[in-house]
Amino acid sequence: MSRVGKIPVPIPDKVKVDVNAHTVSVEGPKGKTSRTFAPVVSITLADKTITVAPLDDSRFSRAMFGTVRSVIAGMVQGASQGYSKDLEIQGVGFKAALKGKQLDLALGYSHPILYDIPEGIKITVTDQTKLKVEGADKQVVGQVTAAIRSFYPPEPYKGKGVRIVGERVRRKEGKTVA
Repeated sequence: MSRVGKIPVPIPDKVKVDVNAHTVSVEGPKGKTSRTFAPVVSITLADKTITVAPLDDSRFSRAMFGTVRSVIAGMVQGASQGYSKDLEIQGVGFKAALKGKQLDLALGYSHPILYDIPEGIKITVTDQTKLKVEGADKQVVGQVTAAIRSFYPPEPYKGKGVRIVGERVRRKEGKTVA
């Protein structure tokens, strides 16, 4: 049995949860998310708490038991507090700007990179080099962050590129002239 799965998920006052068979919908001040889970666990809502239990004793049911509980806890946290990731752009002439529902990145290429911001995600740009990606769904926030970073990952020689704040880039020594 999963130790994580046995812990009930408390629901804050501002968050509204709807459990419909194997679909869980969570709505709160930061946004709303919905997810359908495999029919190998039972999800019950009672007294401002959600409990998850395996339906049978199969290996897959026991494996999904703790995972489903953890994902639901993340959904509740995302709807009440939200998730955010910070990005930093380093390099001469590298900058970012918002143009409506698009993020305009100048990353040293011959053309600007236009990234369409998905629904439910808020991106703020400060100093043209610092980005903050915010949203209620942890997976979508991480996916958007990874997509923006993938346009120009930090390179090891000069360290320029798009990096997640706190990420360590291993620097290499360049060629030496003999």
